[in-house]
Amino acid sequence: MTSKIGLWIDHRQAVIVTVTDEGAETERITSNMEKQVRFSTHTADIGSPEDVRDRQFANHLNEYYDDVIGFIRKAESILIFGPGEAKGELEKRLEGEGLNERIVGVEAADKMTDGQIAAKVRKHFLA
Repeated sequence: MTSKIGLWIDHRQAVIVTVTDEGAETERITSNMEKQVRFSTHTADIGSPEDVRDRQFANHLNEYYDDVIGFIRKAESILIFGPGEAKGELEKRLEGEGLNERIVGVEAADKMTDGQIAAKVRKHFLA
Protein backbone atom coordinates (compact mmCIF):
# COMPACT_ATOMS: atom_id res chain seq x y z
CA MET A 1 0.00 0.00 0.00
CA THR A 2 1.43 3.34 -1.04
CA SER A 3 0.70 6.51 0.86
CA LYS A 4 1.00 10.15 0.05
CA ILE A 5 1.04 12.61 2.92
CA GLY A 6 0.27 16.29 3.04
CA LEU A 7 0.72 18.24 6.22
CA TRP A 8 -0.07 21.72 7.42
CA ILE A 9 2.41 22.63 10.14
CA ASP A 10 3.25 25.47 12.48
CA HIS A 11 5.07 25.48 15.83
CA ARG A 12 1.90 24.50 17.72
CA GLN A 13 0.47 21.64 15.68
CA ALA A 14 0.68 19.53 12.56
CA VAL A 15 -2.42 18.37 10.72
CA ILE A 16 -1.44 15.33 8.67
CA VAL A 17 -3.58 13.97 5.84
CA THR A 18 -2.65 10.53 4.53
CA VAL A 19 -4.00 9.62 1.09
CA THR A 20 -3.89 5.90 0.23
CA ASP A 21 -5.58 3.63 -2.28
CA GLU A 22 -8.34 3.11 0.31
CA GLY A 23 -9.08 6.79 1.02
CA ALA A 24 -7.86 9.65 3.20
CA GLU A 25 -7.26 9.89 6.93
CA THR A 26 -6.49 12.95 9.07
CA GLU A 27 -4.33 12.98 12.21
CA ARG A 28 -3.19 15.81 14.47
CA ILE A 29 0.07 16.10 16.39
CA THR A 30 0.33 18.93 18.91
CA SER A 31 3.59 20.34 20.19
CA ASN A 32 2.16 21.17 23.64
CA MET A 33 4.48 24.15 23.58
CA GLU A 34 3.72 27.04 25.89
CA LYS A 35 3.58 30.52 24.44
CA GLN A 36 6.38 31.43 26.82
CA VAL A 37 8.60 28.87 28.41
CA ARG A 38 8.57 29.32 32.17
CA PHE A 39 11.46 28.73 34.50
CA SER A 40 11.82 29.17 38.21
CA THR A 41 15.27 30.64 38.91
CA HIS A 42 18.42 31.81 37.22
CA THR A 43 21.84 30.46 38.08
CA ALA A 44 25.20 31.10 36.48
CA ASP A 45 25.48 27.39 35.65
CA ILE A 46 22.65 27.37 33.13
CA GLY A 47 23.11 30.77 31.50
CA SER A 48 20.94 33.80 31.03
CA PRO A 49 17.15 33.48 31.12
CA GLU A 50 17.05 34.09 27.36
CA ASP A 51 19.56 31.29 26.73
CA VAL A 52 17.54 28.92 28.89
CA ARG A 53 14.33 29.82 27.05
CA ASP A 54 16.00 29.39 23.66
CA ARG A 55 17.41 25.97 24.60
CA GLN A 56 14.09 24.78 26.01
CA PHE A 57 12.25 26.03 22.91
CA ALA A 58 14.74 24.31 20.57
CA ASN A 59 14.61 21.05 22.53
CA HIS A 60 10.83 21.09 22.55
CA LEU A 61 10.71 21.78 18.80
CA ASN A 62 13.13 18.92 18.14
CA GLU A 63 10.89 16.50 20.05
CA TYR A 64 7.85 17.78 18.14
CA TYR A 65 9.58 17.38 14.77
CA ASP A 66 10.73 13.88 15.79
CA ASP A 67 7.07 12.96 16.46
CA VAL A 68 5.98 14.35 13.08
CA ILE A 69 8.82 12.63 11.20
CA GLY A 70 8.05 9.34 12.94
CA PHE A 71 4.48 9.59 11.67
CA ILE A 72 5.33 10.50 8.05
CA ARG A 73 8.53 8.48 7.60
CA LYS A 74 6.97 5.71 5.49
CA ALA A 75 5.19 7.99 3.01
CA GLU A 76 6.29 7.80 -0.59
CA SER A 77 5.43 11.49 -1.23
CA ILE A 78 5.25 14.39 1.22
CA LEU A 79 3.67 17.81 0.68
CA ILE A 80 4.46 20.38 3.39
CA PHE A 81 2.58 23.64 3.80
CA GLY A 82 1.75 26.18 6.47
CA PRO A 83 2.55 29.63 7.81
CA GLY A 84 5.79 30.75 9.38
CA GLU A 85 9.09 28.95 9.72
CA ALA A 86 8.01 25.46 10.79
CA LYS A 87 7.60 24.12 7.25
CA GLY A 88 11.17 25.08 6.33
CA GLU A 89 12.53 23.73 9.61
CA LEU A 90 10.75 20.42 9.02
CA GLU A 91 12.07 20.29 5.45
CA LYS A 92 15.65 20.67 6.76
CA ARG A 93 15.05 17.93 9.34
CA LEU A 94 13.71 15.61 6.61
CA GLU A 95 16.80 16.36 4.50
CA GLY A 96 18.96 15.45 7.49
CA GLU A 97 17.09 12.14 7.78
CA GLY A 98 17.68 11.38 4.08
CA LEU A 99 13.99 11.78 3.23
CA ASN A 100 14.31 14.89 1.05
CA GLU A 101 13.69 12.97 -2.19
CA ARG A 102 10.15 12.26 -0.98
CA ILE A 103 9.26 15.96 -0.58
CA VAL A 104 7.09 16.98 -3.54
CA GLY A 105 6.49 20.55 -2.43
CA VAL A 106 6.84 23.14 0.32
CA GLU A 107 4.24 25.91 0.15
CA ALA A 108 3.19 28.91 2.21
CA ALA A 109 -0.38 28.72 3.51
CA ASP A 110 -2.44 30.64 6.02
CA LYS A 111 -4.44 29.12 8.84
CA MET A 112 -6.80 26.49 7.43
CA THR A 113 -9.56 24.25 8.74
CA ASP A 114 -9.02 20.49 8.76
CA GLY A 115 -11.47 20.23 5.85
CA GLN A 116 -9.53 22.79 3.80
CA ILE A 117 -6.26 21.00 4.55
CA ALA A 118 -7.68 17.62 3.52
CA ALA A 119 -9.16 19.10 0.32
CA LYS A 120 -5.82 20.71 -0.61
CA VAL A 121 -3.93 17.44 -0.08
CA ARG A 122 -6.48 15.38 -2.04
CA LYS A 123 -6.45 17.92 -4.87
CA HIS A 124 -2.64 17.87 -5.00
CA PHE A 125 -2.25 14.09 -5.06
CA LEU A 126 -5.39 13.05 -6.94
CA ALA A 127 -5.27 15.70 -9.67
